[in-house]
Amino acid sequence: MPGIRETRRLPYSAEQMFDLVADVGRYGEFLPWVIATRVRSNTETEMVADMVVGFKAIRESFTSRVKKVRPLEIDVHYLDGPLSDLDNVWTFRAVDDHSCEIDFLVDFTFKNRLFEKIAGQYFDKAFRKMVEAFEARAAQLYGKSNSSAQSVA
Repeated sequence: MPGIRETRRLPYSAEQMFDLVADVGRYGEFLPWVIATRVRSNTETEMVADMVVGFKAIRESFTSRVKKVRPLEIDVHYLDGPLSDLDNVWTFRAVDDHSCEIDFLVDFTFKNRLFEKIAGQYFDKAFRKMVEAFEARAAQLYGKSNSSAQSVA
């Protein structure tokens, strides 16, 4: 399945956005389709976490290893679940003390071709909804700014 990439400039520091993305244990509070998360282990540089996602009658769980390079990058490595492969990389670049540019890449392949076909029809829309959820969470945690998020070409 082809991946998707989004680059955004946000009115929050790279450290703030890194902290938000690294807080996997709270994803169920704001990310659509995330039913539950469990952090198995967590250090400054690596985390292993389980996530249950669902839509209507479909529920799947998967496990990932998350490598953290504070405050520059979060790299998700798929370990187990319904996918054949998952690449998910967040990079954070400070623009100044109060804003940053975030690059988010996700690419995955299902083991089940039917799921992949279904996901392919909704992938772009779901991805955009997830990006919006992270932006809304940042506004909730860090306050709204006069400057709005911008897509970067």
